[in-house]
Amino acid sequence: MMVTRDIGVVEKVPEGTCEDRKCPYHGTLSVRGQSIYGTVVSTRMKGTVIVEKEYSRFDPKYERYQRRRSRYPAHLPGCISVAEGDTVRIMECRPLSKTVNFVVIERRE
Repeated sequence: MMVTRDIGVVEKVPEGTCEDRKCPYHGTLSVRGQSIYGTVVSTRMKGTVIVEKEYSRFDPKYERYQRRRSRYPAHLPGCISVAEGDTVRIMECRPLSKTVNFVVIERRE
């Protein structure tokens, strides 16, 4: 049985285990910086999910709020299982590939 590391963020630890070196709980990946809540919109890539965050921005010209969205590719460790439509929390880490700079740390109920 693998030991779960304390990643320094208060959240519930995943119940599953994995052998992924890029897992913040069971591997050596450290997390830092931004923490973002968003919705999983794509799980097509192996080991990676696309997380979308919606927010409002005030447009002074029209004096209205605009709905905007940002999409973040995030690494999905083997110990966390998610499906499209789930709300997850991702956290910034070192660059894992050309576009992936975030890792999923928890799935919200």
